[in-house]
Amino acid sequence: MTIELPKTPSFRVDGKRALVTGAGRGIGLAAAAVLAEAGAHVTLAARTAAEIEAAAAAIRARGHSADALVLDVTDLDAMEKALAARGAYEVLVNNAGMNRPALLADVTVADFDTIFNLNVRAAFFMARAVALRLVAEKRAGSIINISSQMGHVGAARRTIYCATKHAMEGFTKAMAVELAPHNVRVNTIGPTFLETPMTKPFFENKAFRDEVTTKIKFGRVGQLDEVTGGILFLASDASSLMTGSALMLDGGWTAD
Repeated sequence: MTIELPKTPSFRVDGKRALVTGAGRGIGLAAAAVLAEAGAHVTLAARTAAEIEAAAAAIRARGHSADALVLDVTDLDAMEKALAARGAYEVLVNNAGMNRPALLADVTVADFDTIFNLNVRAAFFMARAVALRLVAEKRAGSIINISSQMGHVGAARRTIYCATKHAMEGFTKAMAVELAPHNVRVNTIGPTFLETPMTKPFFENKAFRDEVTTKIKFGRVGQLDEVTGGILFLASDASSLMTGSALMLDGGWTAD
């Protein structure tokens, strides 16, 4: 008897062009490094030239392919011009984002506008620009919107942030429906709290760290390399049937 075994999916992204926003540190830098190691040419985009140029150089020093793009993604005209001047990107890690935690009574209009401008407005139009280029050139692609567990639940001091990430989950689903006929997939990743340069000051507060780790079922905060596997999965053809979905990497935060 001959048994035909199913083929093993590949997590390689050889020959693909990947764009990572907010790539100078944290999730963005980790995503750029793992995609480059898996065979993609990666463009690291952020506002701080020295940071992303050093990061791209470090990736190249490993023998991989990377370049830097100095860009403020909230400047939509500059963003569209920058993308138009480059080749299409088959992978987008839409990572640039921010938060300014505040109790409801302390939320300001300025904070609301600033956070929405980056987390929703810029993220939406970046995803659209990459997607429409792929459609125009009849290329398949994967857009990975970096959301949060807070796109699925609520939390004190995070009314604006939760609102932005719920919005991202919504436009991800709608884009996925519209773009599926063009073989462009759109998904989110919902990480829990991770140890990154941005979160380090918060975790130095023991009360905050204890508050977080009691909700993560493993009793600890996440590490960057626990998220990059999900990014690589969504970027690769291993996830070819997945679109309009949220990949939760939250240590069980949203399970109860």
